[in-house]
Amino acid sequence: MQEYAAIKPTVYVETSVISYLTSFPSRNSLVSSRQEATRQLWNEHFDDFKFIVSDIVITEIRDGDEEEAQLRLKAIANLTRLDISPPADGLAQLLLDTVAVPHNSPQDAQHIAIAAVHNLDYLISWNYKHLVNENKRQYINRVCRDAGFQPTTICTPIDLIEEIKMKEKPDPPTDPILEEIYRMKEEFAAKFNSMEELTVYLKEVNAQEKARGRKYRPAPPPPPDFEERIEKMYKELGIVRKSEDKVSDA
Repeated sequence: MQEYAAIKPTVYVETSVISYLTSFPSRNSLVSSRQEATRQLWNEHFDDFKFIVSDIVITEIRDGDEEEAQLRLKAIANLTRLDISPPADGLAQLLLDTVAVPHNSPQDAQHIAIAAVHNLDYLISWNYKHLVNENKRQYINRVCRDAGFQPTTICTPIDLIEEIKMKEKPDPPTDPILEEIYRMKEEFAAKFNSMEELTVYLKEVNAQEKARGRKYRPAPPPPPDFEERIEKMYKELGIVRKSEDKVSDA
């Protein structure tokens, strides 16, 4: 049985990252730090992710000095390349029309749109002007959501490395409050042998609290295609889903 956690996060590699990866070492401290971070991600964590590019990336890295262009092309020669699609074109145009991305940067709109349409987890970039900009990201995410797509997390290679470290060492082990919380969580989890048992327990607690007059905000209904999406995920993972796990009105 395939473990869901074993699936590698997908990372769209935007043009600027490839340029920092293959460029000659710089004496500029800022540029050098970005080069170092990019190479660290590539050399130390390449197997932790599935790095992906698109034709717009290929087109951009072909420009400039021919020798340097060849280095860039060689670096990503074996990466998966995403296909073009009308939805990506439509979302890219929407990003321009809403000025989430400037009209003079259609290629950046394409990067975002392609990553979102293909449901990628991350888009890494050093483009602070149009992509890795907190104000821009919030607006970009809003446009993507309004168009019906889950936004891709846009970040720098440094951000992605930090996220890896947080997952490997989420909290300082010497924090006594967190250690106590972890202990309590482990003891609580040990009471249940399955999600079904935990669900039954929570329903009992819920009924008791409601009997005491506790008010709850009802959960919104799931998306119309929720069951289809879930079934598809289980099928892709090769997991047989239990009938009692399916969403019902009960």
